[in-house]
Amino acid sequence: MQVILLEKITHLGDLGDIVKVKDGYGRNFLIPQGHAKRATKAAIAEFEARRAELEKAQAERVAAAQAVAEKLNGAEVEISSKCGVDGRLFGSVTNADIAAAVDAKLGLQIKKSQVRTPLGAIKAIGDYVITIGLLTDITADVTVKVVAEA
Repeated sequence: MQVILLEKITHLGDLGDIVKVKDGYGRNFLIPQGHAKRATKAAIAEFEARRAELEKAQAERVAAAQAVAEKLNGAEVEISSKCGVDGRLFGSVTNADIAAAVDAKLGLQIKKSQVRTPLGAIKAIGDYVITIGLLTDITADVTVKVVAEA
């Protein structure tokens, strides 16, 4: 299936590219989420008519994401959790916990799907550098301090 991309997709292409994808990926994800349209002659003509509008909207999203990334870069967030004597947590600190802590401290609406923990959930006290992916190319690093609950 050939689709025309309505925004930049990682490992696939940029805005306006016509790419060939597997039928299920196009039909079940790209098209329903509004990331792409089938590459028919009518859709291509409609895209070319709206290209400037879509590029402007994409540029606004990138600018907004860069502004949020500047606020997030280098920020520190503290999360307290119950732990044992050896420093291991009773449970874990998940992406949702980190997103809630960033929202509470900085007032930025971060979704749990944007939080990228390289080793999975955090299961011990300490300092961790967590990456938050705002857009495909724009990320910010936040230091998460997990401390023992008093």
